[in-house]
Amino acid sequence: LRLLLILLLTLSLAKLAIRTNMPETTKLSYNEGGSLPSDAPSWALSASKRIQEKLSTTGKISQATPPPGVSRVLLHSCCAPCSGAMVEEMQASSVNEVVVFFYNPNIHPRKEYEIRKEENKEYCKRIGVEFVDVDYDVENWYERMKGLEYDPERGKRCTECFDMRMERTALYAHEYGFQAIATTNSTSRWKDERQVDESGFRAADKYDGIKYWRYEWQSDEMTLRKYQISANERFYKQEYCGCSYSLRDSNEWRRANGIPKIQIGGEEAGLGDRYFSNALVDALEESQDVVDEFFSQAEEIAKAGKDIKERKKLLKVYEHRRKNEAVDGSASGLNNW
Repeated sequence: LRLLLILLLTLSLAKLAIRTNMPETTKLSYNEGGSLPSDAPSWALSASKRIQEKLSTTGKISQATPPPGVSRVLLHSCCAPCSGAMVEEMQASSVNEVVVFFYNPNIHPRKEYEIRKEENKEYCKRIGVEFVDVDYDVENWYERMKGLEYDPERGKRCTECFDMRMERTALYAHEYGFQAIATTNSTSRWKDERQVDESGFRAADKYDGIKYWRYEWQSDEMTLRKYQISANERFYKQEYCGCSYSLRDSNEWRRANGIPKIQIGGEEAGLGDRYFSNALVDALEESQDVVDEFFSQAEEIAKAGKDIKERKKLLKVYEHRRKNEAVDGSASGLNNW
C-alpha cells in the first residue's frame, strides 16, 4: 500500500490542478468519473463493483433509508468535498428535500472560512440545492472552547465543537419545519463517527419531531464517490480540520519534521495538490492506516499541553522518519481533511 501510495502521489504531484469552468446549473448524476485501473486498491475495485451492481439492478446506488416519517432533511455541511456524495445519496433516497446548512464558526482564519463557504455555496447552486448561510459566530465558539485549547483532535474540544454546530442545526430545523438533521462531518474518516453521531442525537433530542439521520457514511462506496465527485469538481483541498488549534498543531508538527507549513488559499498547497484531481490518490490520503497513525501521534503530543519543551521532545519521536518522507515526496495524508 505504501509503495502504491508513493507512486500515485508522485504522478499526482506532477500535474497542475487547474480550475475548469463549470456550467451555471448542473444536476447530480451517478457517474464514476472514468473506469478504475486494474491495479487500483482492492477496496476501491470492490466498492466500484458494488456501485455498478446497484446501478444495473436498481438504477441507483443509494441504500440510505431516512428515519421514519422524514421528508425534509437539514444537512449541516462543513465543506463542499464532504457534501457531494452525501447530498447525492440523500437525494436518491425517499426524502423530498435536502437543504444544506453552513454553520462553522470553528473555521479559522476568516480567509479559509470564506474559501470553504463560497465553494460550498457555488456547488449547491450548480446542483440546485438550497444553501443556508449562517453567521460566522466565532466569538461564541472561542468562549465555548475555553480551557480546551490543548485538547487532542477527537478529544473533548471536538465534542464541544460538534455539539455547538449540531445544536444550531437542530434549532433551525425546528424553526423551519424539517423532520431530520444530519452532518457531513460523519463522512470523513478523520472524524470519530461515533463522536459525531452522539452530538447529532443529543441535538435532535432537544426538540419534538426532530430526528438525527445516522448511516454508514464512511463506507468504501461512499468514500469512493466522495473523492470521485471532489476530483470531477476540482474542489479545494484543505490541509487541516479548520480551527485555529488544529492549524497550530498541524503546523507545529510539520515544522518539526521538515514539511512545508499549511497554505491558506492560493494555487499552491503547503503539501501536495491544491485541488482534488485523482480520486484514488485522494482516497489513499484518507486511508485508515494514515488516519490511525496521525491520531495516535496527536494524542501523545497533546499530553504535553502548554509545555513547549515537552511538546518538542514528543515531536522528535517522529522526526527522522517524516523528514525522510518529506524529501522523497511520500509524506501523505496531511492535506486532505
